[in-house]
Amino acid sequence: MSMLPVIEAPDWYETIRMGDDITLIHEPWIKPFFRCNIWHVRGRDRDLLFDTGLGHFSLRRHVPLVTGRKLTCVASHTHFDHIGCHHEFSDRCVHAAEAGILADPRNEWTVADRYANDEMFDGMPEGWDTARYRILPAPAGRLLEHGDVVDLGDRAFKVIHTPGHSPGGIALFEEKTGVLLSGDIVYDGPLIDDVYHSDIDDYVETLLAMRDIDVSAVHGGHFPSFGKVRYRQLIDEYLAHRRKAGCHLQPNV
Repeated sequence: MSMLPVIEAPDWYETIRMGDDITLIHEPWIKPFFRCNIWHVRGRDRDLLFDTGLGHFSLRRHVPLVTGRKLTCVASHTHFDHIGCHHEFSDRCVHAAEAGILADPRNEWTVADRYANDEMFDGMPEGWDTARYRILPAPAGRLLEHGDVVDLGDRAFKVIHTPGHSPGGIALFEEKTGVLLSGDIVYDGPLIDDVYHSDIDDYVETLLAMRDIDVSAVHGGHFPSFGKVRYRQLIDEYLAHRRKAGCHLQPNV
């Protein structure tokens, strides 16, 4: 096996402007399946940070975009690849169903015990040691529920509770623009419904409820962004796959 290049902290993160004052922050040396999309949205009164990545290198220290303005840091859910730097931000939000994990993010609760290892990387972060990887506790100041709003002043994102991948999963939807920050409930790659606290019936119900949201752009927790046609296609493919597997689908009423 060839040795991976060792990547130092200043070269770890990359930021990509997406338009709509939305910026993708990601960790390009992590393989796509494990590489969390960190979404930054610029607002008039404050900014939004949706997820914070692996946490091995400081986000605040190496991504200037996330410092200097008021910022609300939201967890789409509490798997390790999404909450690694939450402790660096004082204004933290999470769905009530996973608040306990964010406050006490043990490896067996964040699925780090299953996935956080050397196999994740295309470039090895300097100082990485699988055996020593831990996420620091980051208790949330605000617990989000379905229908709540994250208000940035001139922009408002509505909380959609998306149980299935994990019990406290959320997506954020901006009705004005049709932008959906979808977390890990739907993205353009293999959807995961088999980790320890996933629930396939919940997953099906969530996607049935989300299918007709009038999206314009979907920015998922992993893989590239996409539009409305692909959004419906991804949902329908998952539902068809589950139907075939004999999962009981409730009609969407």
